[in-house]
Amino acid sequence: MSEAPKKPFWRSSTFLIGIGLVLGVVLGGAFPEDQYPFAYQLFQFFSRAFIALIKGLIVPLLFSTIVVGVAQTGDMKAVGRMGAKALVYFELVTTVALFIGLGIASFIRPGDGLPIDLSVTSSGVTPEHPASGWDLALHLFPSNLALHWSQGDLLPIVVFAVIFGIGLTRIGPRGKNVLELCESIAQVMFQYTDLVMRLTPIGVFGAMAYNVSHMAAGQEIDGHVVSGWPAVAILIGRYARLVGSLYLALLVFLLLVLVPIMIFVRISPLKFFRALREPAITAFTTASSEAALPRLLEEMVKFGVPRRVASFVIPAGYSFNLDGSTLYLVLASLTIAQAAHIEMTLSQQLIMIFAFMLTSKGVAGVPRATLVIIAATCGSFGLPGEAGVAMLLAVDTLMDMARTTINVIGNGLASVVIARWEGVLDTEIEVPGAAETEAPP
Repeated sequence: MSEAPKKPFWRSSTFLIGIGLVLGVVLGGAFPEDQYPFAYQLFQFFSRAFIALIKGLIVPLLFSTIVVGVAQTGDMKAVGRMGAKALVYFELVTTVALFIGLGIASFIRPGDGLPIDLSVTSSGVTPEHPASGWDLALHLFPSNLALHWSQGDLLPIVVFAVIFGIGLTRIGPRGKNVLELCESIAQVMFQYTDLVMRLTPIGVFGAMAYNVSHMAAGQEIDGHVVSGWPAVAILIGRYARLVGSLYLALLVFLLLVLVPIMIFVRISPLKFFRALREPAITAFTTASSEAALPRLLEEMVKFGVPRRVASFVIPAGYSFNLDGSTLYLVLASLTIAQAAHIEMTLSQQLIMIFAFMLTSKGVAGVPRATLVIIAATCGSFGLPGEAGVAMLLAVDTLMDMARTTINVIGNGLASVVIARWEGVLDTEIEVPGAAETEAPP
């Protein structure tokens, strides 16, 4: 069977996304928000319209694929076993991420010297009380599917779809028509996703352009307002230590945790990163895990993960396995403490890690959702959460892009790990020379 001819590189989606990224930086800097409000609003429109299209397809895509996957599995024990394995993996990996964030923040001390206004009482981020363990457990149960859909609340939808799929298997042949309907909806949503993903370069351009345009509009530095490219340069320079600390921590996590996991489950890191190229770029430029979700599902299926595994593990990971966001929670909180000259004892830091192990499980896959968790949890430890969030907002976009990318990579890898654990990973993607000893159940 002959392979389809490859597109020229200048027509590839990766190249077009790169062009959109560069144009976003150039035009965003050339048209600051304060001088060219129409251009800023246009950039913002492109970004928000693209993300709105993405959010609109997520629920029907996930619901139909999960129902079909569970119904075709036909074994409730298999679904429960896969869910238990996924939760164990999620907890282990996110706990390691928390300790890496703690270590980097304690060693580099990115908060020393950062300007923090302790008179701030409102940061624009509405603080919420940290969710208790009972709240987190109760959140698993779907109460209003339409409300969960409108809020993009994936976890209850996943639970509903799993139970629905199990119920479909229990009625036997009478559920054939419903199963065929779900299969048809899934196929239509795959085509819908493909059409929306063709707009990714425009969405990337808009997201980058409006963020840079806002930064170039003017930043107050040492009592003086600086705008344009100097403001962008000074802003990044002033916070370089903080941004660099997060990027270093995420790189350490990637190299010392995720890559060894890839080797342990016998997949090629190079092939895996190549498969994750487009979802990672989308996550980096939009700072939204949700924006990358549809393409992430498709790429993992192409990589060799059965659709029933990918459509179950990845959505669950969006609530339980946001590695980059989890790492950032503890690093940012210690940065706030250092900037406010508050020295936390080791026991306080460990208790904070335990708190984040719980509160991080509800972090939404949307831009800057972690700031709500930080503002809420810091108050429990006597830290100026709102003032700290106000300080972090200056460069949160730059940091959100990196941590969201790790979220996407981590959840893609989680689906591979669970597929390997279940013995259903496609053998064609194995590292050359690795023998396959497992057989599908």
